Amino acid sequence: MEKGKGVMGSGRRWAVDFTDNSTTPSTRDIADPPGFSRASQDQDDSTLSRQKKDAEANWKSQKAWEVAQAPFKNLMMMGFMMWMAGSTVHLFSIGITFSALWQPISALQGVGKVFEPYKDSKVDLLGPKLLFIALNLGGLALGVWKLNTLGLLPTHASDWVSSLPPALEVEYSGGGIPLQ
Repeated sequence: MEKGKGVMGSGRRWAVDFTDNSTTPSTRDIADPPGFSRASQDQDDSTLSRQKKDAEANWKSQKAWEVAQAPFKNLMMMGFMMWMAGSTVHLFSIGITFSALWQPISALQGVGKVFEPYKDSKVDLLGPKLLFIALNLGGLALGVWKLNTLGLLPTHASDWVSSLPPALEVEYSGGGIPLQ
C-alpha cells in the first residue's frame, strides 16, 4: 500500500481515504502553514529512516564500548578482594582466587554472545571485542598471580620431586671413584 492511500480496496468499509484529489483552485489558493512543504514525503521518509539507522548504529557502538569496558570494574573489585584475603592459604582466599580465575574464563568463552545484540553492518565490533578480551586476560593474569602468591603454583624444583625417578644406589670403593 502506498503512503497516503487509503485502505478502501481491502474490504474495510470504515476506512477513510485522506488523499487530496481535488483540482479546484480554491483549495490550492490557501497558503501552506509555516514549515510545511509539498515536497515528496518519500524523500523525507528515506532521510528520516537513514538518520534513525545511523542513530541506532551510533547507539549500538556506544553500548558495545560500555560492555567492553565492564570487566575493568570487575578487575578492580576482584583485586581489592584478593588483597583483603591476604596471602595465607585458607578457604576464603582460595575461593576468591578460583572465582577470579573462573569469571574471565567464562567471559572469554562467551564473547560472541556478549556482543550479539550490538551486531550491525554499520558497527565495527573488533575494537570493543579486543578490549573485552584484553581486560579479561588481565583478570586471568591477576588470578594466576594470586595463585602464585598463595604458593599453589608448582614453580620450584621441590614441587616436582614426586615425579622424579628414584635415586640409584651407588657403591663406593675405597678410592673415592664410584663404581657402577
